[in-house]
Amino acid sequence: MIEIIVTVCALAQPTQCEEQHLQFAFGGSPRQCAMNAQPYLAQWLNEHPKWSIVRWHCDVPRRQEKADARRPARPA
Repeated sequence: MIEIIVTVCALAQPTQCEEQHLQFAFGGSPRQCAMNAQPYLAQWLNEHPKWSIVRWHCDVPRRQEKADARRPARPA
């Protein structure tokens, strides 16, 4: 399983952006995912017409969570 991390912005308010984590049933590497995800992203846009995709990339799920866990805690 690969995750497509998509930054989307509202068409009505282009400064209102958020990150979406989409599960992509793909058996290849994140690099291969990046080359094959465009039809999936087009389908997502059709289902979410009030949003625009501004950037995206593929990654292995929880990779970022593991990286965050290894960082030292910041003082409050």
